[in-house]
Amino acid sequence: MALGKLSIKGVNLGTSGVLFLALVAGHFGYDVPGGTGTIGLLLFAYCVGVGAGNRFFSNLKREGINLLKLSVIVTGIAVLTTFLVAWTFNIPMDLAGGLFAGAMTSTPALAAATEALNEAGQSNLVVGYGIAYPFGVIAVVLFVQVLPRLLKVDLAKEDTGAESSEETQVVSTVLVEVKNPSLVGKQISSSGLDVLDSCNVSRVLRGTKLVPLRFEDTFAIGQKLFLVGRGRELRIAVEYLGEVCSEQVQRDAETERQVLLVTGKNVVGRTLREIDPLREHGVIITRIRRLDYEFVAGASARVENGDQITVVGPPTNLAAFAETVGHRPQSLGETDLISLSIGLTLGILFGMIPFALPGSPSITLGLAGGPLLVGLLLGHFGKVGKITGYIPRPTRLLLQEFGLALFLATAGIRGGANIVETLTTQGWTLLAAGALIVILPLCLAYVACRKFLGLNLLQTLGGTCGAMTSTPALGVISSKTESPVPVISYATAYPAALILMTIFAKLVVSTSG
Repeated sequence: MALGKLSIKGVNLGTSGVLFLALVAGHFGYDVPGGTGTIGLLLFAYCVGVGAGNRFFSNLKREGINLLKLSVIVTGIAVLTTFLVAWTFNIPMDLAGGLFAGAMTSTPALAAATEALNEAGQSNLVVGYGIAYPFGVIAVVLFVQVLPRLLKVDLAKEDTGAESSEETQVVSTVLVEVKNPSLVGKQISSSGLDVLDSCNVSRVLRGTKLVPLRFEDTFAIGQKLFLVGRGRELRIAVEYLGEVCSEQVQRDAETERQVLLVTGKNVVGRTLREIDPLREHGVIITRIRRLDYEFVAGASARVENGDQITVVGPPTNLAAFAETVGHRPQSLGETDLISLSIGLTLGILFGMIPFALPGSPSITLGLAGGPLLVGLLLGHFGKVGKITGYIPRPTRLLLQEFGLALFLATAGIRGGANIVETLTTQGWTLLAAGALIVILPLCLAYVACRKFLGLNLLQTLGGTCGAMTSTPALGVISSKTESPVPVISYATAYPAALILMTIFAKLVVSTSG
């Protein structure tokens, strides 16, 4: 884990650092207790499913279909490239399956392929993963940085028109005094500020205290408004309204602001313009947190299942709106261990059920696919009977990373036993194969996005990061633009890519022998 924390130019191995040291340990004959990898695989696959489920099925039905197509294109090209390089360089298919999983930086794919092979196959598989993984991490990070330069496009100005990419990306607040006489008497909620997707008015100063904005509130000269926004759009709003005010004022952040978890089907998939929380519910949604990224809740922002939304309003309105969005008071911080146990058990049982297409032998989802599928379903529905699918993000990430570390330790130990022999016999061909499996999908996906799917550059970059399951590359893009578009595109493409890679990895290794 300590090796994975070492960072070079902002890029690190993360939990995969465990795998590389385990390969070395396996070469020198070390071992881990039996069953360690199985426990880790169960925890990891189930938590990944829960995390992705709240977006995967809902995104299948909406405008994100082009981003889902992108996931199919990227993973499809990657698996075809894998078969091509395996045939060209005479690489065994179990080793090629590891190259595929590593190039896509997809540990679920590695887990599925590992389970599909016998002990001998696992060794070559993990070696292939370890060789291709660095290519998968570095190539995508370089791609999202080099491509805009080749196109001579400033991501900071793309979609937002920002003047500099050095501006802070943090959501901030400011108190503004109204000076624009053309706004007097106009309703604040319909003033035109809703066209700024990274800025909104949340409070109005009355007396000495900031209180939540009401639907009927209108502008007045000298009026002081509390704005939430980021970067250029926040500056535009300030210039439009008047000037920044340095006055220190009070606001009740304890009872008039609340963070709610979205699970209600009547709001999921709808934009804030469609929900119209101020008119219909008397509250303002100021921020949305999704996939560890927070962005301002503009009128066109779409609410997804599992989003954490910051809401401002009177306490009674907040309580009513919490019921509307399906918030459960304890859900943000409470883990239902009974539901977790039942979910894992159901995942094991589903993984044991054989199924087959006509004319093909029966297969099972196994200990990777079964928990992943159950996690996806519970993550999507949130609650099935008495079983709660929601796991608080900190808890889920802890279980996920812990499980991943156990699995990688076991896989690396087994793979290390044959690593020297494999590298000696295959040599440079493995490096070339790993690089091709990464580079070809990246290049062809860009052409498909711009020529056939009609995606803009930010959607293309964010969607490609999701389709390649590359969170480090998403972090690079987010540091260069204030727009939430890359994050939303990533969140749409990622779950589909996750599932497809798991299926394709099993397909690749099933042709071995």
